[in-house]
Amino acid sequence: MKRTLIIAAALLPLAACGSVGDREEAASAVATRLLAAAASQDGVRACATLAPDTTAELEESAGKPCPEAILDEDLPEPGRLIGTAVYGQWAQVRLADDTLFLAVFRDGWRVVAAGCTPRGDRPYDCTLQGS
Repeated sequence: MKRTLIIAAALLPLAACGSVGDREEAASAVATRLLAAAASQDGVRACATLAPDTTAELEESAGKPCPEAILDEDLPEPGRLIGTAVYGQWAQVRLADDTLFLAVFRDGWRVVAAGCTPRGDRPYDCTLQGS
């Protein structure tokens, strides 16, 4: 079941260490790692990229552990990177067939939503997201 992701229009200014380019590259790597792991049926590796709330929401809605549940999601294979934008503690990674949203945690970037498609002026529609 697809859910709607509401992304705030006003995001915090860049507030973390490292250059924007380094942060964009790190966010893109995590996004690609999630999709590659899911495509290769490696649920453990895919779940390691998710934010805690996203993992909890997935497990609750699927009624099974994340490594099993993530493989049932309709996530595309990683496509060509279109662009990455970092806004403070948040990032948007746009690939040819997917858009992912990430947040910074103590251990680095984590995916908060994936399988997202734009809907014009309305919020993105995402296959996988936290609450």
